[in-house]
Amino acid sequence: MISSFFPPQRTLMGPGPSDVSPRVLGALARPTIGHLDPLFVQLMDEIKELLQFAFQTKNELTLPISAPGSAGMEACFVNLLSPGDKVIVCQNGVFGGRMKENVERCGATAIMVEDTWGEPVSIGKVVTAFDQHPDASILAFVHAETSTGVCSDAAALCALARGRGALSIVDTVTSLGGIEVLADDWGADAVYSGTQKCLSCVPGISPVTFSARAVDRINNRVHKVQSWFLDMQLIMGYWGGSSKRAYHHTAPVNDLYALHESLIMLQEEGLEATHQRHRRNHEGLVAGLEAMGLAMAVAPEFRLPQLNSVLIPEGVDDAALRTTLLQEFSLEIGAGLGALAGKTWRIGLMGFASNERNVVYCLNALEAVLDGQNAAINTGVALPAARAALKR
Repeated sequence: MISSFFPPQRTLMGPGPSDVSPRVLGALARPTIGHLDPLFVQLMDEIKELLQFAFQTKNELTLPISAPGSAGMEACFVNLLSPGDKVIVCQNGVFGGRMKENVERCGATAIMVEDTWGEPVSIGKVVTAFDQHPDASILAFVHAETSTGVCSDAAALCALARGRGALSIVDTVTSLGGIEVLADDWGADAVYSGTQKCLSCVPGISPVTFSARAVDRINNRVHKVQSWFLDMQLIMGYWGGSSKRAYHHTAPVNDLYALHESLIMLQEEGLEATHQRHRRNHEGLVAGLEAMGLAMAVAPEFRLPQLNSVLIPEGVDDAALRTTLLQEFSLEIGAGLGALAGKTWRIGLMGFASNERNVVYCLNALEAVLDGQNAAINTGVALPAARAALKR
């Protein structure tokens, strides 16, 4: 007979999910109420307001999609694209490729702007793409590329799109809550994220926000949205109604309790303070890694503090090291993806997991396992270097 499942207590320092705050886990266990209960409707309004704070936007159409970040991505594309549209898609990692898939499945054409994995999106290449395709109606890019640990210039890219009369779709799955996301200041038109990274929440929800320009495009569609579940004109009747809400789907009530609690925590800490915390812990981790003799895969000016991409030393067995970390230290770090598979590790310091204890624990464990593989590293110096950086 199958028994109840009781997972071990892991330290999650990969690309996500990240460690979930006990406050958020506690919120999950609160009594379930109906998804049209007046009290739940009140909670929905509070979640919208808290997400507006997180995205730094006044967009009325700001809400959580009842599915993971990939559904948030798809919601943006299927609602804004129609067959025959041209979309400039920036790819400097795995998730730009997923954008291309969404464009093509909508019957639109993807104009690819490709950059080396580990480098930000080139503004100049995007300018050239618009010059060559002036009829492109959307620019899509990843702000914080989870597969590489690189941050691209969202403000410049959104401004470029708007200057060419195009809408912008922005992936902030790894950035929201970790670094600045300024939807209104950027002039971004459709922005999506996920709950399982810097928001310290469980996986399964995708916050999205749409500008007034994006809503106007949605309201004036000629073709039906290809996804019934992600059709914002239908969802708005449930999430956007000012009076009686129209039933659309049964919202994941307890998951939304968790999101509400995580956003309350973000509000309490403050955006500037949470960004500073991510930056400080990143600097401590990098100082320790570099003292150990490891090298970062991304130039300092483009690094994400919440997702650290580290070059694997020559001769180190990547899979064996990560397996040992998981089995002996109950510590998860991420493998490289795509072109970086077997070449990098991805060490997350996201949300609740971004703390000094995790920095120290990760450095200790990594040094022990690398030393066990007879890797050419410096021992005994990582922690002093990290602690010195954390004090600055």
